[in-house]
Amino acid sequence: MKLRQIPPRVATGAFILHSGLQKWKADDATAEGLHGFACGAYPVFHKLTPQKFTRLLSCAEITTGSLLLAPFVPGAVAGAFLSGFSAALVGLYGRTPGLREPGSVWPTQNGIPLAKDSWMLGIGLGLVTDDLTDACRHR
Repeated sequence: MKLRQIPPRVATGAFILHSGLQKWKADDATAEGLHGFACGAYPVFHKLTPQKFTRLLSCAEITTGSLLLAPFVPGAVAGAFLSGFSAALVGLYGRTPGLREPGSVWPTQNGIPLAKDSWMLGIGLGLVTDDLTDACRHR
């Protein structure tokens, strides 16, 4: 792990890992809320039960957070996982009515918690770009 990658990896990884661990023990009401919210943007999730969806989401967060925190995982790999995960969250923000101002990308008050996930996408893409540009420079 490069020294310059430590702050974004630790801050983002710890946050996502904690979120995943919290979801692992989600009660039925929480699972139903998460599942319903996700199904509104991604109808394919209707095929899963709320508990199964929440467990899969929890696993995705635990995996992504752990990869970011593990010093032996290259930045490009951790960044790719973070980019994929956060792109799905940004998609949820973009597809869910009421989270954006009409005709705009700017969030409503309700959209701010998901709009911030665009920062994670930027961090993930930055990690990938950092490793790829270093690899090109060393050729």
